[in-house]
Amino acid sequence: MTGVDRRFRSLVVAHAVSAYGTYLNLIALSLFSYEVTGSALGVGAVMAVRLLSGVTAGLAAGAVTARLTRRTLMVATDLAQTLAMVVLALWASRTPLWVLLGAVVVLGAGNTFFNVALRSAVPVMVGQDDRARANGVLVTARSVATVLGFASAAPVISLGGFGVAFGVNAASFAVSAAAVLVLRPRTDTDGGTDHDGDAGGDAVSDPGASEGGGDGSSPGRAGRLRRRVAGLAGPLLGLIALRGLDALASASHNVALPLAAHAAEPSDPAVFMARFWAAWAVGTLLAHQVLKRRSHGTSWGERAFAVGTCAMSLCFVAAFTGPPAPALIAAAVAAGFADGWTEIVYTSRLQAAPDRQRGRLFGLSATAEQSGFALGTIAAAAALEALPALAVVGVFHGAAACGALILLLLTVRRRDARSAEDRSDRSSTGGEDHSSTRGEDHSSTRGEDRSSTGGDKGEDTHGTSTGASRLSGP
Repeated sequence: MTGVDRRFRSLVVAHAVSAYGTYLNLIALSLFSYEVTGSALGVGAVMAVRLLSGVTAGLAAGAVTARLTRRTLMVATDLAQTLAMVVLALWASRTPLWVLLGAVVVLGAGNTFFNVALRSAVPVMVGQDDRARANGVLVTARSVATVLGFASAAPVISLGGFGVAFGVNAASFAVSAAAVLVLRPRTDTDGGTDHDGDAGGDAVSDPGASEGGGDGSSPGRAGRLRRRVAGLAGPLLGLIALRGLDALASASHNVALPLAAHAAEPSDPAVFMARFWAAWAVGTLLAHQVLKRRSHGTSWGERAFAVGTCAMSLCFVAAFTGPPAPALIAAAVAAGFADGWTEIVYTSRLQAAPDRQRGRLFGLSATAEQSGFALGTIAAAAALEALPALAVVGVFHGAAACGALILLLLTVRRRDARSAEDRSDRSSTGGEDHSSTRGEDHSSTRGEDRSSTGGDKGEDTHGTSTGASRLSGP
C-alpha cells in the first residue's frame, strides 16, 4: 500500500468517526428539538431550517471552493460544527430557540460544504484511475457509521442525556479536523491541472488549435468539438436531476420505516429498524467489494446509475410488502447493494469532470439532493396520514424508477446518435484520405520510381540522361 493510500484511508477513518457522530446527532437533535419547541411542528421547522441551510450552501459551494483550498474548507467547517455542538452541549436543557436554530444552520451548511470539498478532492488525492475504489471505501465507512450512529443513539441519550450526545458529536468533528490538519492531504491541483495531467479548465482539447488555424479542416473539427462539449451538459444535468429524484424517493422510506416497524413488531420496533439498517449496510459493503474488482470502473456513467436506481427502488418497495424476516433481510441487503452501487458510480462520474468544474457540480448535486429529501420528507409525511406505507413508498420510488428509465432511454439514443455521427465522420475522413493517397502518394511514388529507374538506366547505358541529372551527389 502506498503512502497516499495509507493517508487517504486514515482520512476515511476520521471521516467515518465524524459521520458516526452526525448520525447519532440526527436522532438526538430531533428529540432535543421537541423538548425545546414543545411541538411536532417545531421539530419540522428546525429540520426545515437545517435542510434549507444545506440547500443554500450547495448553491454557494462552487464559488467557495474556487476561492478557498478544499483542505481549508474541510477544516473550517469541521471546526465550526465542533463549536456549534459544544455550545449545545454546554447549554443543554436551557438552550433557547435562537441558539438551537443557529446551531442547525451551522450543521446544515457545514455538512454540505465539507462533503462537496471532500468528494471533489478525491481524484486529486488518489488519482483519476483509483477514484471508484476510493469512493467505495468512503461509502462503506459511511454506511457502517450510519448503522452504529443510529444503534447507539438510544443508549447514549438514556445514559448521559443530550449533553453527552452533543459532546460525542463535537468530539467526532474535532477528530475529523485534526486528521485533515495532521495528514495534510493534497486536495487541490496546481495551476488548474488535474492529477492526471489534463488541464483543469478544458473538458476537451482541440488538436487542431496547436497546428495552425489556417488549416481548411479546422472549422469542421471545431464544429464537432463544440457539439460534443455542449452535449456534455445534458448527461450530467440528467444525472443530477435523477439524483434529486432519488433523494425524494429515499425520504419516503425513511419516513415510513418507523410505521412499518411498529406494524411488524409492535413490542420492539427498534429491533426491526436495527435489523433492517444493519442488512442495508452489509449490502453497501458488498457493492464496494464487487465494484472494486471491475477493471473498467472509470467508464461507468449514466446507464449504470440508471439501472442501479431502478433496482434500488424495486428493493425498497419490496421491503414494505410485509415479507417474512428472511425475505425482508434479503430485500434490505439488495437495497443496500443498489444504494452503494449508485453512490459509487454517481460520485465517480461527476469526479471525471475537470478539476475546476467539480466544485460547482457537487454543489449543484448537494442542492438537488437536499431539496429532494426535504420535499420528499414533507410530502411523504403528509401522504402517510391518509395512505398506507406501501402505497406511499411505491408511488415515490415508482417516480424515481420512471426517471431512471427515461435517463436510460435518452442515454441509449444519445449513444446511437453518437455512433452514427462517428461512422459518418470516419467514412468522410476515409474518403478524403483514400483520394489523397491515390492522387498524391501513388502518383509521386510512380513518378519517383520511374525517374529513378530511368536515371539509372540512362546513366548506365548512355552516361547522361534527364533522370540522372535529378540525382543528388557528385
